[in-house]
Amino acid sequence: MTGIRNPAVAGTFYPGRHDELMAMVDAMLADAPDSESSPKVIIAPHAGYVYSGSVAAQAYRRLAKVRKKVKRVVLLGPSHRVGFRGIAASSANSFSTPLGKIPLDVETIKLLTAVTQTTFLDKAHAQEHSLEVQLPFLQRSLDQFQLIPLVVGDADKKAVAEVLEFLWGGEETLIVISSDLSHYHPYDEAKSLDAETSGKILALQDDLQGSEACGCRPLNGLLYLAGKQGMRVEQLAMLNSGDTAGPRDKVVGYGAYVINHQPRVKVQEDYSLAQRQIMLQLARDAIQQALLGNKNFDVKLKLYPQALLKKAASFVTINLNGALRGCIGSLQAHRPLLIDIIQNAQSAAFRDPRFKPLSLQEYQQIDIHISVLTEAVPFPVKDRQELLEKIRPGKDGLIIRARGKSATYLPSVWEKIPQPEDFITELRRKAGLDPTGWDADTEVMRYQTVEFS
Repeated sequence: MTGIRNPAVAGTFYPGRHDELMAMVDAMLADAPDSESSPKVIIAPHAGYVYSGSVAAQAYRRLAKVRKKVKRVVLLGPSHRVGFRGIAASSANSFSTPLGKIPLDVETIKLLTAVTQTTFLDKAHAQEHSLEVQLPFLQRSLDQFQLIPLVVGDADKKAVAEVLEFLWGGEETLIVISSDLSHYHPYDEAKSLDAETSGKILALQDDLQGSEACGCRPLNGLLYLAGKQGMRVEQLAMLNSGDTAGPRDKVVGYGAYVINHQPRVKVQEDYSLAQRQIMLQLARDAIQQALLGNKNFDVKLKLYPQALLKKAASFVTINLNGALRGCIGSLQAHRPLLIDIIQNAQSAAFRDPRFKPLSLQEYQQIDIHISVLTEAVPFPVKDRQELLEKIRPGKDGLIIRARGKSATYLPSVWEKIPQPEDFITELRRKAGLDPTGWDADTEVMRYQTVEFS
C-alpha cells in the first residue's frame, strides 16, 4: 500500500463527489435527535448510506459537544473480504475520502503492533468498507483528528479488549465499533432477531455470533471490557433495510449505540513479585547499558507480560548509600510501562539537574526504587485548610499548580514528611510558591502509587 489508502466504495456505498457527500452527511446529522450527552464509544452500522446512514447519524450527532476535544479516533470493524487471524493495522500514513485526507496516528500504531496481537496487513484494509463508511461521518462531526483504523479478523474478545484498553485514553480519544446486525431474513423475523441481539448488547453479553452481528468480534471485545469496567450501553436507534430503502423479503439490521464518557481505564494497581523483579532489572540494565556506551537500549516487548505493556506512568528513584541520587518520572501515562521505566531510569541516573551523571563506580552501589502511578484525578478543595483535612497521609500523592508553577510529591515522601501541614508547606516550596500561603487559582490533583524496590 502507498502512503494513502484511497477510498474503495465511494460512489457505491456513499456519494463519490465531495459536495454531494457533504450535503448528504450533513442532512442526516441535522435530522438526527440532539442530546446533551457525549459518547466515549460509538457503535454504528456500515451499509450503504441510503440503507443505514440515518441510523449511524443518530450516534454521530452526539459528537457535537466534543467535536473540538476529540483528537484521536480508534476505529474497529470486521473483515468482509480477507480471512486472517488477529487484528490488522494499516501501514498507510493517511486514509482518504472525497471529503479529504485523515492522518493516521502512525507512532501509536507502530507501538500497538509491538505490544499486542495487532500486525500490519494492508490487504485487509484495501477493499474493506466497514471502516471506510464511518469516515465521512467522522470528518463532518469532528474537527482535526488522527485515525487508528483496525480490521478485526479471527480474534477473540480478550485480544480485542487488550487493544481497546491500550488505546482507551481520555476525552481526547473516541472509540468507534462498526457493525451491522442480522442479515437477509424476512422483515418480521429480522426485527425479532435484532431485538434479541440488542438486548444482549445492552446487557454486555460478550458472546455474540456472526449471525447476530457481522462485527461480533470487535463488539465482543468492547462488551468484555465494558463489563469489566462497569460501563453502560445506551441504544439510540434500531431499524433494518426494509424500513429505509430496501424490500422486506431479505433485510439487513442496523443499530446505533453509545457508551457515554467514561474515565480513563485505570492501570493495574498491583504487580506480582516476578513482574516487579522484571521492572527493577530492566531499570538497572538500562542504566548499565548507558554507562557502557550503548545509547539505544532496545527490548523485545512481546516477550514480557501484558500487564507491563499497558500505558502507565512511573517514577524511578536512585539511592546511593541511603541518600537520594536521582529521581525522574512521568505524571501521565503516555507509553508502555516498561518503556516508561527504562527512560525514567536513564534520566534519573544521568539527567536529574540536581546531581552530576552517575558513574560506573557509583552504579555498583545504588538501590533502585520504582513507583507506578494511578491516574491523577482532580482533588477539588477551596482552601489550604480543606486540603489539610481531606488529604490521606501515607496514601496520597499530590500535584499542586498555581500561578503557572507546579510540583508533585509521591506518596513515599510521607515517610520523610509525615505531617500534612509540613507536607503541603514543602510541596508549595518545591513549586516555588509561598510555602505557608494559598493562591486563588490553585489546582490540586491526587494519585496513588504501587511502590517496590
